[in-house]
Amino acid sequence: MSIIKSPAPSVDIPDNVSLTEYLLRDFETYGDKVAVVDGITERSYTFAQLKVLFRRCGSALTRLGFKQHDVFAIYSPNLPEFPIVFFGVIGIGGTVTTVSPWYTTDELTRQLQQSGASYIITVPMLVDKVKQAMDKCEKLKDIYVFGEADGCTPFSSLLRDDGSAFPADVQVNPREDVAVLPYSSGTTGLPKGVMLTHYNLIANLEQMRSDALKLDAASDVLIGALPFFHIYGMVVILAVGLVQGVKIVCLPKFDPGLFLKCIQDHKVTRVHCVPPMALFLSQHPMVDTCDFSHVKELICGAAPLGKGLSDAVMARLKHPTIRQGFGMTEASPVTNLVREDHVVPGSIGPLLPNTECKVVDIESGKLLGEGEDGELCVRGPQVMKGYLNNPEATANTIRDGWLHTGDIGHYDNEHNFYIVDRLKELIKYKCYQVPPAELEALLLTHPGLQDAAVVGVPDQEAGELPKAYLVRKPGADVSAEQVMDYITGRVAPYKKLRLVEFTDRIPKSASGKILRRFLKDKEAKKQENSIQYSSNE
Repeated sequence: MSIIKSPAPSVDIPDNVSLTEYLLRDFETYGDKVAVVDGITERSYTFAQLKVLFRRCGSALTRLGFKQHDVFAIYSPNLPEFPIVFFGVIGIGGTVTTVSPWYTTDELTRQLQQSGASYIITVPMLVDKVKQAMDKCEKLKDIYVFGEADGCTPFSSLLRDDGSAFPADVQVNPREDVAVLPYSSGTTGLPKGVMLTHYNLIANLEQMRSDALKLDAASDVLIGALPFFHIYGMVVILAVGLVQGVKIVCLPKFDPGLFLKCIQDHKVTRVHCVPPMALFLSQHPMVDTCDFSHVKELICGAAPLGKGLSDAVMARLKHPTIRQGFGMTEASPVTNLVREDHVVPGSIGPLLPNTECKVVDIESGKLLGEGEDGELCVRGPQVMKGYLNNPEATANTIRDGWLHTGDIGHYDNEHNFYIVDRLKELIKYKCYQVPPAELEALLLTHPGLQDAAVVGVPDQEAGELPKAYLVRKPGADVSAEQVMDYITGRVAPYKKLRLVEFTDRIPKSASGKILRRFLKDKEAKKQENSIQYSSNE
């Protein structure tokens, strides 16, 4: 029984540059090579163009009053212009908070208020939500838009700047200054602002490029179908691709036909995916029409991928292998990744360089040994600074320097790790976090409900489906459909309830805590061991 260290050699992590400076180090080498391209319109930018546009964007925002440490919100689907704003803001010492484009006005408002965002950029179809949120966000000064919309500043106007106002005297403290502020529910509760410093993100990029995620600028092509607002798409696809000189094909959402067409037409070599996408690749008839001969591998993250599904995908595609990884927003995000030259089915792989892990008993905290299941706790330079304005949640998550992941697993004699369960209460629907507490709080505002509990029900395509167990108030005649409609109008689409069951009481401990395990065990007995493809929109 001991603390497990990465088998890979440690890497030196620059601690004297900003994230944007780090990213730009090799852009001169990549030059006129295409960096990002829109999978629908084919609109693209080269590395040389991005370098100029980062500066123009930062300069224009500086003229408009944006200052170091100000927060800029990006509320948009994937577009080739996304990295221009993202790295332009970070380059002038600002902080970017990324917001799910599926958020409702209330969810958007909450994040803008908590993050203290003073500027926001969005797309025309989301402008009305932003304007409604702006009325409740005193710090929000201006709305920028990709394209055009009444009352908003066009993004194109920022790019007409000559770049001369880009501040030359920005003194970034990489270990302390927050570059990105994504939101995560952590192991439980409502979404919280995760403070990722320049150093955290640079560390994770160095850890990946030096070891398990080395890319070839001359031949590799990535597809950006996973959202850039999410830490996986933001770092593991967008930032990793750009820093290693690889072309990224952007898609605003996962559309099966377009996804396959882009893989084929752009000769994508490495496909980042999540389990629902892997299921699609293993079963949908459209896959047979696509040429996968140039695809080297699939890399799957965000939720565990079972060996059966992994084998099914490899058998269907004939050539590519599948590697899994593990991480969380609070770790920038990657801690583990299966190595390309040693694929271990069902494993999330060994630790990245400079990373340590211990497996502890969930009751006693005792250190566990090989093959023993316990909570995975990690330590490394990629671990967040903390949660924004939430020292209590930070202290509960990072204890004595160890990030408590809330995931249950073990390691084998080669120090490959495996995830077997989740200690945390979060529901993972198609890689998105659905906090049960958030849905329960909303359910208890329904006039016909007396009590509520929400759990995740296993689903082959989505990972888990949010299901509510509900107790009606005496005399109330509320239906499951009415409850689901009530929630649908108040949350992002991926958070809506998929299943409802009425019951006489919610199982709780003596202290009043919902005993979700009883409900999850009940659901587990209902599940059939079969793989089916369905459209879980």
